[in-house]
Amino acid sequence: MKKSKIYKDKIAKAMMEEFKYTNIMQVPKLEKICINAGIGDATTDTKIIEQSAKEIEQITGQKPVLTKAKKAIATFKVREGQPIGVKVTLRGEKMWNFVENLANIALPRVRDFKGLPLNAFDNQGNYTIGIKEQIIFTEINFDEIKRVRGFNVTFVTSTNKKEETTALLRAIGLPIIKK
Repeated sequence: MKKSKIYKDKIAKAMMEEFKYTNIMQVPKLEKICINAGIGDATTDTKIIEQSAKEIEQITGQKPVLTKAKKAIATFKVREGQPIGVKVTLRGEKMWNFVENLANIALPRVRDFKGLPLNAFDNQGNYTIGIKEQIIFTEINFDEIKRVRGFNVTFVTSTNKKEETTALLRAIGLPIIKK
């Protein structure tokens, strides 16, 4: 049985009990995870963006897409169309593998980690966290790192209610701080 099926069944059962849903289709779902890394140093050296893309690919298991500048900004030495970041959208089995890796391996390796903040929601019910160091992931070889970088992880859900999203992410296994 696939990991995603096991996770979905476990989450659906927990959510149905907590919110008293009568139908399985009422249960909110984790639709996708978006990972975004903005690389400010990429304006001076193009190898930096390639290294960051390689690291994100190692972490997620999926090849990232380069994000390019929409307009030129002279003060930042950015030209239109210049690569300035990388992004990945995870769905399905890769998404569940990333969630499991993040919750069980990477986050416990963060120094002085007390849990994820409760105030990282937007109006659409999505939850965004910032990872300060890519070296918390075991896929990254510490000896090959030239510079420690961070990235954003956004959990996109099918609900726009903060309480339901919080319960969903806790059922998944993310250590979100209680009030």
